[in-house]
Amino acid sequence: MPTTPELSLLAINLTKRCNLACAHCYLDATTLRDGSCNELSTEQVKTLLDDIATMDNGTMVVLTGGEPLARQDIEQIIEHGTKRDLAMVLGTNGTLLTKARVARLQLAGLMGAGISVDSLDPEFHDQFRGQAGSWQQTMNGIENCRAAGLSFQLHFSITDGNVHELNDMIEFARLAGARVLNLFFLICTGRGESFSDISPLRYEQTLHEIVKAQARYDDLIIRPRCAPHFKRVAFEQNPESPLNRLSGREGDGCIAGIHYARIRDDGGVTACPYIETSTGNIHDHKFSEIWQQSHQFEQLRDAPLQGRCGRCEFQKLCGGCRARPLVAGNGLMDADDFCVYVPRSKDIIEPLADHTQDILWTDEAHARLQRIPRFIRKMVKKRAETYVAGLGQARVTTDHLSTLSAKRFGGKPPPRPAS
Repeated sequence: MPTTPELSLLAINLTKRCNLACAHCYLDATTLRDGSCNELSTEQVKTLLDDIATMDNGTMVVLTGGEPLARQDIEQIIEHGTKRDLAMVLGTNGTLLTKARVARLQLAGLMGAGISVDSLDPEFHDQFRGQAGSWQQTMNGIENCRAAGLSFQLHFSITDGNVHELNDMIEFARLAGARVLNLFFLICTGRGESFSDISPLRYEQTLHEIVKAQARYDDLIIRPRCAPHFKRVAFEQNPESPLNRLSGREGDGCIAGIHYARIRDDGGVTACPYIETSTGNIHDHKFSEIWQQSHQFEQLRDAPLQGRCGRCEFQKLCGGCRARPLVAGNGLMDADDFCVYVPRSKDIIEPLADHTQDILWTDEAHARLQRIPRFIRKMVKKRAETYVAGLGQARVTTDHLSTLSAKRFGGKPPPRPAS
């Protein structure tokens, strides 16, 4: 029986309530003001977190919505998860991040926040978010996090209307003090079904721009999300980089059902927010049991890709988005037709992740690795070993870790939860 992969990231949609009405939201938010009658209670969420903690993966838990700060029990939930050694973070529109709320969140143990900014043009952002004045409120929230020392990243949803702002948004993220700029490519579900997306060709061009931008900036992680083709583009631009030979399943591709899952506000479990079909419900079974036994998750982990994706030489580095075929009315493992790449070789490019078993660590490097938050320790270990193997060396040192830290975090260590 194959080993169940580790759950690295879990998103919990705590509520459908939201103070905004974003045109692109994947939630069909018909209960914006009052939430739904079957919304998970505080105690149910705490029980869920207890179950996640028994999996002993040091999972990062993303509390999202709707707008999670619409729930007044959010601090209780964060404190409970932190005490269970889970990395608790928040996905928010930022408008409710007042100084007082940020202080309470930090006291509860919040590790960081992901804040959505869709344009540097206040009018565009406000229209995108469905409320006048929301841009300024979000800017205030960002500043409140920065002033309080709460680690944050920015989330930028790319569309036809704002793709031209990419470079300006990167520079803004740097100046604002964000650790990461996540660039989301929309998958049209929920209210987003009627929202205009960028074309596949513009999507491809943007991925090339993102890879080039990351090469220019050592002090900011710039990563596309819901865009596993990024792995192929990065390899095409620099096939000599060992980091570009890591499997996309290890963080830069689609990890839905492999290292990631989503729980809806009613307890339904899905592989990602854009795969709407539930594969179980935590009211009926523990999440840990669903994670181990779900047929859908087994497909995502082991079933062969079909169509063009199944013929592509980059299938192990990329794998395509698994939600887009479903949205198009096809099967879970069918081709992701948003990708414009035409397979050119029958020889599959093998990831380097399996060729690092002989790499050793110095005592100093190993001690430094143990100080890294557990939820990203495995990823850092794999990246370090792959990097050292690519150099033709056999032992990871603290110098190697410092080099990788400079490339990923601007020389600063990854954020740690408050003690």
